[in-house]
Amino acid sequence: MENNNNTKMTALIIATLASFVSPFIAAAINIALPAIGSEFQTNAVLLSWIPTSFLLASAMFAVPFGRLADIFGMKRIFTYGIIIFTIASFLSATATSTMSLLAFLVLQGIGSAMIFVTSVAIVTHVFPPKERGKAIGITITSVYVSLSLGPVLGGIMTQVLGWRSLFLLMIPLGLVVLALTFWKLKGEWAVCKGEKFDLSGSVVYSIALFLIIYGFSLLPEITGIIATSLGIIGIIAFIILELKTKSPVFEIKLFKNATFAFSNLAALISYSATFAVVFLLSLYLQYIKGLSPGNAGLILISQPIVMAILAPIAGRLSDRYNPRLIASIGMAFTTIGLLFFVFLNANTSYEFIIAGLIILGAGFGLFSSPNTNAIMGSVEKRFYGVASASVGTMRLIGQTLSMGTVLIIFALYLGNVQIMPSEYPSLLLSTQIAFIVFTVLCFVGIFASLAKSGGSKQ
Repeated sequence: MENNNNTKMTALIIATLASFVSPFIAAAINIALPAIGSEFQTNAVLLSWIPTSFLLASAMFAVPFGRLADIFGMKRIFTYGIIIFTIASFLSATATSTMSLLAFLVLQGIGSAMIFVTSVAIVTHVFPPKERGKAIGITITSVYVSLSLGPVLGGIMTQVLGWRSLFLLMIPLGLVVLALTFWKLKGEWAVCKGEKFDLSGSVVYSIALFLIIYGFSLLPEITGIIATSLGIIGIIAFIILELKTKSPVFEIKLFKNATFAFSNLAALISYSATFAVVFLLSLYLQYIKGLSPGNAGLILISQPIVMAILAPIAGRLSDRYNPRLIASIGMAFTTIGLLFFVFLNANTSYEFIIAGLIILGAGFGLFSSPNTNAIMGSVEKRFYGVASASVGTMRLIGQTLSMGTVLIIFALYLGNVQIMPSEYPSLLLSTQIAFIVFTVLCFVGIFASLAKSGGSKQ
């Protein structure tokens, strides 16, 4: 019993640390872009590929590695992922050009995919159903706090220590996780050992996802429309292929389970509606309200504090009560929080902004843990890797769609201009429209997370 408890605690610590590093670098690197662009004399288009390359690589390889983890072992794939991520962090910190940095970020994205598809799955394996929600709540807290603190801490570190410090920070964290995994995490989880890996399905999936994310980043240009359309056709081809394959890389039939399908949809909607919030409010606070990056960060940090408090509590509640109901309540809070920011203007008080952020933090905290618990609890053990990969993929696609939505709105209402005081009214209008879109999206998400169960908790 003691060994079992040690394994559970070790797995939880490892998963929590691992869940922090990947989202942190993805969020923090956005703040460092001006400094990177200045050092390497990078044009705006190539600069935009720095965060995109990381997210793209992570999304493209998530599902294939989720399946490989089910076949060859969760711990093995997780360990390789930490090694690759840590090495790529060192290489990124020593990059001598934009192109070399891009190459190292792709490698880091691959390592990141291996980490996040296995960390939640390992926690799901070692914790019994009655304790699973609490454990998932703690790991999910790490993800959300990481995404929220990334721009704040990233900005301070970039300003004081330089952008390379962001990658150097990942090295000791990676080494700590690696040491704990080697010496403390006992056992292996390979519930599909001996089954065949679907290489053709993996290739079709990765290419289709690349075209969708790449295309969406170029909208509303014709190139973006063509690439996105080809990607959607590719996903349809992938679904047809997987339904005919004996040992598919992704078990499409899982989506016949209403809990799995709608909880994944709810996760996609949640990230699509919320990822760009920090970006939009950062611009608003610094440009329109005239705050320094540090002071803007102090206001924005009110959200992750509330989130960190509520996520483990929500996870624990989802062990006792219907997780979809708790997730829906969280989505409702998020909708109200987003609605606050529809009414932003040049004279909006800081108290009003902080109140909106606190409600948003409560929404995030109440939604994510129960929703993930619902997804992982709706599938058999042999699909934990794929289910965990689906959660991570929804997050990455949602993040990209969220930023893509903002870029489209900015292109339509602000244009390709430098943000000067004369452009502040257009910036404010664009921000308000973005929050209207996100509020409506989140409102729809309430019903997706509440959808009737089609399967039972494992």
